[in-house]
Amino acid sequence: MTEKIILGIDPGTNNMGLGVIGVKGSKIEIITMDILKLDKLKDHSLKLKKIFETTLRTIDHFHPDELAIESPFYGKNIQSMLKLGRAQGVAIAAALYRDIPVFEYSPRKIKQSITGKGGASKEQVAGLLAGILSMKTVPEYLDITDALAVAVCHHFQRKGPVGEESSFSGWKAFVSQNPHRIKK
Repeated sequence: MTEKIILGIDPGTNNMGLGVIGVKGSKIEIITMDILKLDKLKDHSLKLKKIFETTLRTIDHFHPDELAIESPFYGKNIQSMLKLGRAQGVAIAAALYRDIPVFEYSPRKIKQSITGKGGASKEQVAGLLAGILSMKTVPEYLDITDALAVAVCHHFQRKGPVGEESSFSGWKAFVSQNPHRIKK
């Protein structure tokens, strides 16, 4: 029996990653993972509509308890950032429409949570995430692993392995309180 279901979203206007995880105690399992490919749609408004509909459909099918979403980061191209912000906004609106609490994490926070380094590459995140989630292969699209990473990050930030609120002062504290999570 799953104690909590978390929907993770890596918003994008060309590819949007979706990952749903189930958490029971210290066990995290992948329920589903997918990518919404939007690059063939030329009208930005139609992309936003598709993001909203897909997010709503995913919520209605998997009934997540919470949505964790990556926040847009400031880049050199303001127009790209605005489009990404809109994509994130409609995904958040879909969750709020279904009364799902929303939690937002910066790319740096997600990378830090999964790898221990805020400047880690997408490939490093995917590789470590594969170990955490016992994935046999890493998905072709890193948007999918990014979505799973935001969901796992949310779990790590919100709840400790035994279901209690927790925070750790560093890796040493985390390891001492979670020896069963160390792969040897």
